[in-house]
Amino acid sequence: MAVGATVVVTGATGNVGTALLRQLSTTNDIRVTGVARRIPEPDTEPYRHARWVSCDLGEPDAVDTLTTALDGADAVVHLAWAIHPRRDEPSLWRTNVTGTRHLLQATARAGVERLIVGSSVAAYSPTSRWSMVSEDWETGGIDTSAYSRSKVWLERELDTFTQHHPDITLSRVRPCAILQQDAAGEFARWLLGDLVPGRWIGRPWLPLPLWPQLRIQLVHADDVAAAIIAVLNRQAAGSFNLAAEPVLHAHDIAGTLGGTRLPVPKSVLSASSGLAWCAGLYPLHPGWLELADKAPLADTTRARAELDWEPAHNAKETLASLVSGLREGSGTTSPALAPETAEPLWQRWRSVTWGTPSHQSQS
Repeated sequence: MAVGATVVVTGATGNVGTALLRQLSTTNDIRVTGVARRIPEPDTEPYRHARWVSCDLGEPDAVDTLTTALDGADAVVHLAWAIHPRRDEPSLWRTNVTGTRHLLQATARAGVERLIVGSSVAAYSPTSRWSMVSEDWETGGIDTSAYSRSKVWLERELDTFTQHHPDITLSRVRPCAILQQDAAGEFARWLLGDLVPGRWIGRPWLPLPLWPQLRIQLVHADDVAAAIIAVLNRQAAGSFNLAAEPVLHAHDIAGTLGGTRLPVPKSVLSASSGLAWCAGLYPLHPGWLELADKAPLADTTRARAELDWEPAHNAKETLASLVSGLREGSGTTSPALAPETAEPLWQRWRSVTWGTPSHQSQS
């Protein structure tokens, strides 16, 4: 981008937003405005390098707040997206649908020329298990995953926005699962809940129930941030798949996590996960297992060719970084990425929402 350019980042305190701020902080040529519902401690890394605007994108007055924040901006990067919120947090629809519509309306009002949006490979329709799909694959999603359906909605909304505002250059990044060490606290709350501390990961007595046909792609948050910066610098338009090699199998995941692999049919795992979720014993809704099983693998040829993008971390290293963070209790001062609680086990178990799901449904 041009020297002195201003970039506004929504969801700037989240997994990818934090990684993006970390990379943008290495240059004094770009001014960054971070937009978030909950502002982090402003004097801590990497958040001290941004000007902050407190805004809940789902609030009725968000359009006015965002329009003011976007005034004079050269580009906006929209990363604000509720993925697996707790029951007491704003609803998925309010944050993702209403919030995105508010952001798009403000972008048009402010006359911002460039818009980069975080989508996902979850928007793609299923295909054969080992086929790689490129950016022109249909975005019909996976019906049994609320996250996938929401990303399909996003893709359609962006199509409509482009038709109405052809003067605004739109880019979409479609990453697979995004991990990093600093997001360990967030993933502990999503994947483990209060019953299983992150420090237990890798203990030989901790079972790892994984179905034999599992295959998954991962990408490091820093590599997603690098792709976004490449899109900005090259003024690239269109969609870009992001994933690191290699594709991981169940035995790869178990080998990196440690512990004892427990081969379980996916149908059994989904049923037991659903019961545990309903009882408040396990935070991960079984819809996520459906997404992991059916999401197609992404071909990243276009990002590598047009953005000269090459992930600095392979998939095994990316998973290992998260595992290290879980064991060490890593995190940041962002409320979204706050470290896992260090409370004694008995206090953690007292906070379990027995008989009530702890997180919002992903049905």
